[in-house]
Amino acid sequence: MTKFQHLSTARKRLLAAFLAVAVVGIGSVGLGGGAVADPLPQAPVALGVAGTFAILSQTGVTDVPSSAVTGNVGTSPITGAAILLSCPEATGTIFSVDAAGPACKVTDATLLTTAVGDMGIAYTDAAGRPNPDFVNLGAGEIGGLTLLPGLYKWDTGVSISSDVTLSGGPNDVFIFQISGTLAEAPGMKVTLAGGVQAKNVFWQTAGAVSLGTTAHFEGTILSKTMVAMNTGASINGRLLAQTAVTLQSNTVTEPAL
Repeated sequence: MTKFQHLSTARKRLLAAFLAVAVVGIGSVGLGGGAVADPLPQAPVALGVAGTFAILSQTGVTDVPSSAVTGNVGTSPITGAAILLSCPEATGTIFSVDAAGPACKVTDATLLTTAVGDMGIAYTDAAGRPNPDFVNLGAGEIGGLTLLPGLYKWDTGVSISSDVTLSGGPNDVFIFQISGTLAEAPGMKVTLAGGVQAKNVFWQTAGAVSLGTTAHFEGTILSKTMVAMNTGASINGRLLAQTAVTLQSNTVTEPAL
């Protein structure tokens, strides 16, 4: 006789239900980087006017030529003189709040104010999504992993020391809430599989973002501070930074909305 055989059928059912709830509860807090069962689908982060930019910064865009940016570029509230990207490097419009900046720039302070405001709203939305499906996965080291759609949260920084794959379908959404920095090692790649679209991938970071030399990245970066791309790094996505964006012979391609 096992220690449970003396229980009535009703009590056995109650015990089984209790144990099932306990197991799901352990997963929901992400113990050991765990995940809840059956993550709920996330809605994409609404970018508003900020979504019409490949690069949007509040304190400037520096550049070591030559870079190739496909999409619009803008800074606000800082003067257009802080946009160091040259006209031939941008396929799109470079927007400035004033008459300063590259010769091809378009002055539109109202548009930029709206875009920066929408960037802040998007950051708050991404950071405030509740009930993460995955908590502190890999203790912040996600290199070598294949990640499924859902809401991820880290109380620390995140490192990508080897290639990462985001696997799902064309309508699946990935949101990464990062309380610290985000650093991708040189030569590493974030790749999409199964039809995942870069427009549905969002990286919200409270700290600075660094993409290593010749590394490749996917998705929209919503950074509270700066985004630094090292020599030869590329991104299929957006750089939306509440401080500076620094480029060094990079390729930035804005995905379709």
